[in-house]
Amino acid sequence: MRYNGLLLNLPKEIKTFLAVFVMVLSVGYFTGLLFVNQTDTTTPDGIEENYMGNEDVEDVAVMKFEKGEREMLTIVHTHILSMSFIFFLLGGIMVFTQLPKKLKFFLIIEPFFSILITFGGIYLMWKGVSWMKYLVMISGVLMTLIFCISVLIILYQLLFKKYKLS
Repeated sequence: MRYNGLLLNLPKEIKTFLAVFVMVLSVGYFTGLLFVNQTDTTTPDGIEENYMGNEDVEDVAVMKFEKGEREMLTIVHTHILSMSFIFFLLGGIMVFTQLPKKLKFFLIIEPFFSILITFGGIYLMWKGVSWMKYLVMISGVLMTLIFCISVLIILYQLLFKKYKLS
């Protein structure tokens, strides 16, 4: 079955439906990033402080307390599940884009590794493996870059690229 580029040949109504879905999904994703920015978790030390607390520091703008095990498991559980669904749906659309096979496979599969590294890393950092904060930051940035690249490719192919026979 030939599926590479199938997205380009869909009826206008389906293309519009998918484009609107990807735009709304993006609003949700970037709203989550705004929340990350609000919690000062955009640096390795900020990530660590958000989960480990800062109650031992005297002069802080916002007092943060170490998260408990139940809260950590809830954070990890809900984020792994929801992010998996986000990238499953985005990857399902990416399958039908017109791209080189290896690039497409990377863009579809890599986010799942980043999800595990990011949220598993947060849990391991909370358990005392403090160097994980660097891996968490790198994998989170990579996951976001791949999200942005995938969304741009999908929207470009849905809205602007015309079907061509190969």
